[in-house]
Amino acid sequence: MAIMQVVGIGITAAVLIILIRQEKPELAFLLSLVTGIAILILVIDQVAIVINLLEQLADKAQIDLIYLNTILKIVGIAYIGEFGAEITRDAGESALASKIEMAAKIIIMILTIPVMITLIETIIDLIP
Repeated sequence: MAIMQVVGIGITAAVLIILIRQEKPELAFLLSLVTGIAILILVIDQVAIVINLLEQLADKAQIDLIYLNTILKIVGIAYIGEFGAEITRDAGESALASKIEMAAKIIIMILTIPVMITLIETIIDLIP
């Protein structure tokens, strides 16, 4: 099971980070970063399965893949932004982490503009 691997790696890394942080805080940060990346690599296969399933469902429902791709990009940006912000917070840079989160929100807002325009046009077409 992937969750057992993720939890095992996470707990092991957490213990090592606690032990290392007092002597070499920069090494503890690097270990945290590498552990986060390793966990992402472990779950990327499951993410690919979900994306493939969503594409199949969108195809069956005859939904334009542009909308699905936009939603997947938004979810990806949200996760990557959160990951980057948390790693930055772990490094003790809370202000920079907040800026990363704000940038992710702005990028998400920009990506939603075409979908919002299409939605508004559809609503306008339905109004007599």
